[in-house]
Amino acid sequence: MSVLRLKLPTDPRWVNIVEKNIEEILTDHAWCEQKAATNAITIITNNSEHQDLVKDLLALAKEEIDHFEQVHNIIIKRGLKLGRERKDDYVNELYLYMKKNTNGNRISALVERLLFSAMVEARSCERFKVLSENINDQELSVFYRNLMESEAGHYTTFITYARKYGAGIDVEKRWREWLEFEENVITNYGNNETIHG
Repeated sequence: MSVLRLKLPTDPRWVNIVEKNIEEILTDHAWCEQKAATNAITIITNNSEHQDLVKDLLALAKEEIDHFEQVHNIIIKRGLKLGRERKDDYVNELYLYMKKNTNGNRISALVERLLFSAMVEARSCERFKVLSENINDQELSVFYRNLMESEAGHYTTFITYARKYGAGIDVEKRWREWLEFEENVITNYGNNETIHG
């Protein structure tokens, strides 16, 4: 997915791991959607003066909660259970990188948060594409194909606002640094039945 500019694609064999524990991937995925909604609300809370940002991220948060509900419905339909919230080590590594690179000024903090969000969405989108193209479960193949398109839209939203509100920051240069950092991080993942694992 060249539009996402990710430097390291997911090995399709990751799907073989996922298929051994569908309940785990669905539980992990549901909580990823909940965290994405919470992240959008946090950005709104900290940057409420930007009316257009608030409007678009409210819509995005609603969509993420809708995705949570869709995953939960699949879990129920299959007679599975939504497990407890899962820790996401991949996202936590990105989060720590974001915190380390926020220099205390509000514009920098907003841009870093938006690029962090774009990075998570980009990798989620790429993982959904790999799932949709390689999973043997037809229902999940279609489901992940549809979600892939939605995640691509979320990625675009975050990148667009980083560029819009990043006055005085070389957002393109910073995004390239994020992509390089993520390449190093993702090499440690792809071995678990989780969206980013």
